[in-house]
Amino acid sequence: MGERMRLFRYERRHDRLLPLDRFLGRLARSLLASAALICLVLAGGVAGYRWTEGMGLVDAFANASMILSGMGPLTPLVTDGGKLFAAIYALVSGLVVVFATTILLAPVVHRVLHRFHVDDGDG
Repeated sequence: MGERMRLFRYERRHDRLLPLDRFLGRLARSLLASAALICLVLAGGVAGYRWTEGMGLVDAFANASMILSGMGPLTPLVTDGGKLFAAIYALVSGLVVVFATTILLAPVVHRVLHRFHVDDGDG
């Protein structure tokens, strides 16, 4: 399937436990993927606040960051478009946090569960 697909392939039940250095590489890739997802959604939030509310870059970044972290907007919204955007962005942000956490924790959970299923040779 190519090199790209091998990067995200996990061991099967009867495979040996991945060496620690390769596991840490997998964890680093998951961290990068999770951070990229958060940055992408944050950039969308900044663009949305700038477009719908006409906020400056710093205010848009602050509001998008606060919504993404679950704390709510800092600046009162004045336009209907801004209010609709904030509502949709808040819903999307909640799901993105769940997805990013899942991406980040998947290698750890897999390693723990795989450790229980590795054949120890007692046959």
